[in-house]
Amino acid sequence: MNKKAKQVLITGASGGIGLAIGRHLAKENQVILSDYNLDSLTETQQQLKQQGLDVDIMQLDVCNDNHLTALKARAENKGIDVLVNNAGIQYVSPLEEFPREKWQQLINVMLMGPAMTTQAVLPSMKANNFGRIINIGSVHSLVASAYKSAYISAKHGLLGLAKTLALEVADFDITINTLCPGYVDTAMVRDQISQQAKAHGISEDEVVEKIMLKHMPKKQFVSVEELAGTAAFLISPAARNITAQAIALDGGWTAQ
Repeated sequence: MNKKAKQVLITGASGGIGLAIGRHLAKENQVILSDYNLDSLTETQQQLKQQGLDVDIMQLDVCNDNHLTALKARAENKGIDVLVNNAGIQYVSPLEEFPREKWQQLINVMLMGPAMTTQAVLPSMKANNFGRIINIGSVHSLVASAYKSAYISAKHGLLGLAKTLALEVADFDITINTLCPGYVDTAMVRDQISQQAKAHGISEDEVVEKIMLKHMPKKQFVSVEELAGTAAFLISPAARNITAQAIALDGGWTAQ
């Protein structure tokens, strides 16, 4: 394996946004894809190998203490230059009907998880005086929608985490930023479209126009390639003074 520019670890990376960022960054960096599902990771690794991309994999449940200990050990032994906190889940319900354990799970995965993965890699980043941390937030890090209280609370929390950490590591060449996309064109979103079409008794095109893209003036999904390209910029020398920022890729949603 050739020595690549940076060691990049991405959580929740067996598919969707995490995989797209990994595929993009693997062209010039050594990428470690991580996910709680090792079988899915292994399959993804083989698919990328067939495409000429060589990536490492690591089983990582961001809520598992043993996995976090292993992450810290890897960072200390091999170094992790870039951490992309992407792992996420969703659950939709009015607050008064929201299962308590589900609310806690979303906070654990999408706020506690990024805090703890960052805690695990930070000592090695400080020792090397270099680190780039990218949180995958959401337009819902900036605004709210009904029935998503846990998700939105977690995503809002990422901004506070980034601001705080940016101050704590200001003496080092370490930055932390949050990407805040509107609806992204992924298999998960496409599945939501078909489900909502059935639930509302309307066509999938109507779901896209009247529900998904209702608040996005540009009326188009954000592509995974846009997120990957923005991540690549954030780890480049040109972005060394961009830190604690919420970067919206929202088609104008938050301009309204």
